[in-house]
Amino acid sequence: MIDLRLLREDPDRVRASQRARGEDVGLVDALLSADERRRSSGVRFDELRSEQKSLGKLIPKASPDERAELLKKAEQLKSDVKAAEAEQSEAEEETRRLLLGLGNLVHPDVPVGGEEDFVVLETHGTVRDFGAEGFEPKDHLELGEALGAIDVERGAKVSGSRFYYLTGVGALLELALVNAAMAQATEAGFTPMLTPALVRPRAMEGTGFLGQAAENVYHLEKDDFYLVGTSEVPLAAYHMDEIIDGGKLPLRYAGFSPCFRREAGTYGKDTRGIFRVHQFDKVEMFSYVHPDDAESEHRRLLEWEKQWLNALELPFQVIDVATGDLGASASRKYDCEAWIPTQGKYRELTSASNCDGFQARRLSVRMRDGKQVKPLATLNGTLCAVPRTIVAILENHQLADGSVRVPEVLRPYLGGREVLEPVAR
Repeated sequence: MIDLRLLREDPDRVRASQRARGEDVGLVDALLSADERRRSSGVRFDELRSEQKSLGKLIPKASPDERAELLKKAEQLKSDVKAAEAEQSEAEEETRRLLLGLGNLVHPDVPVGGEEDFVVLETHGTVRDFGAEGFEPKDHLELGEALGAIDVERGAKVSGSRFYYLTGVGALLELALVNAAMAQATEAGFTPMLTPALVRPRAMEGTGFLGQAAENVYHLEKDDFYLVGTSEVPLAAYHMDEIIDGGKLPLRYAGFSPCFRREAGTYGKDTRGIFRVHQFDKVEMFSYVHPDDAESEHRRLLEWEKQWLNALELPFQVIDVATGDLGASASRKYDCEAWIPTQGKYRELTSASNCDGFQARRLSVRMRDGKQVKPLATLNGTLCAVPRTIVAILENHQLADGSVRVPEVLRPYLGGREVLEPVAR
């Protein structure tokens, strides 16, 4: 959530941010009104409590005639205090509800617009000309089935559409990717983490996934647990309700977890293969930093993602995501999009988001900075979303005979294998 003081001091900035996101600008004025009621009801409650305490001191010293009158007044004050407390509680709850519905303030340099209004910042690698090489590229599913690596037919039989099995070298390729990604993250100073896949509502809400993203979250109603769509959620909540010594910052974690997404609103999109699925594994980077270091840490996360994709020898572009496609918690987001030959376009493989103090305020994660205790900043960056990375590797490194060249960075994790060969059927 944003700082209420900033809202009071510069409401036009918050309105502009909401407008850029394509969100309800009226929410800002409703929140200002609720905050005013919250503060005025708090003052009223404090005044009545003070009067009540003062009266309580007078009663024992009063004469019998005065005491009766004072007791009558005390009874009325008791009723007034109770009503004021209820009003204050209601105003605080309304303020919090509206505040939780407000997105983070967008960075002033973020391009304004929707999903297609991003700005390309960099392009890396060379897109292969398969025509010049004398063959038509196969898509990842055809390659994966020939390699004995992907089985979507049985995935659908067992679990439904958008589920799959990774088999044989497909399973080994996932393990190689995860181990290589974790090795890079560990070398960069991240603490490896295996995180819970089920979290309580506060963790999910605090990270910002129960607002506009709620339709894509799986909820287990009987137990009131949520299945995470990214280990960002348990990593953000790891230090919930804690005060961290500023001298220990930055804290960096690399989480590996299964991820679950309903993919609501994507009917008919990416239905073939494993690019868009309901369950997948992912290695996620997460940083807790001093607010002054948030922008530089954001650039560092992006550099680690670029290092990873370059090591996988994938052609990719880096984009500055537009305001309407940011997600509630991010003030700015960079995506790395890998080239997918059979689609003839770049598709998202990684994201790096700067959430400033937005998640920290919601989760009450604070830092001690000298004598001051204040919210710190949180950032997250995908290092390896496994299925999409497999898609990009298979398609970009395929050979004319249907085999796939293994990037050098993965070979130590695949027993030195240089090529994945089709299997006999």
